[in-house]
Amino acid sequence: MNPEFDFEPAATALETVVARITDDQLGAATPCADTTVRDLLAHVVDLTEAFRQAATKEAVGGSVAPAVGAESALPDDWRTRIPAQLKALVTAWREPDAWDGDTEAGGVTERAPVMAMIALDEIVVHGWDLAEATGQPFTATAADLAVLLDMLRETPPEGTPGLFGPVLPVPAEASALERVLALTGRSASWAG
Repeated sequence: MNPEFDFEPAATALETVVARITDDQLGAATPCADTTVRDLLAHVVDLTEAFRQAATKEAVGGSVAPAVGAESALPDDWRTRIPAQLKALVTAWREPDAWDGDTEAGGVTERAPVMAMIALDEIVVHGWDLAEATGQPFTATAADLAVLLDMLRETPPEGTPGLFGPVLPVPAEASALERVLALTGRSASWAG
């Protein structure tokens, strides 16, 4: 199957945010409840590798649920590891075979195109989370936001436990990014 979308724009946006995070920001709160910038960066280290392995199918039958929050240590080389892993993820999902069959990440099995959308959601939403927490601008492409809105349109009002908080209301004139954020339980006007 041919790739349904390219991860490069979202990966580049996240990489740009990560590159601008300073050491004194690591303890800052993020829009993810009870999660610091350090915790979220550790999660990004884990998810970028997990979703690369989902593309190559090497994780099938062996992936495990990720550690979260303070349980997940931030490696010392995070500033170089995250960009490298993002590039590897982009490359892996450009392979047509990545989009075929079932795959696995974080102990969850899904059809490969669904797993790709979940990966895109993680990259875009956590890119925004980190940007908000560290006072940076964040952009996502209209194409990526359209994919996410399509995926998230069935999100129940109470959210998805373990993934998203309750869906938040947005005004009729809300942007696509604001709609994606609201569907994942986040307010575009978050202030730490």
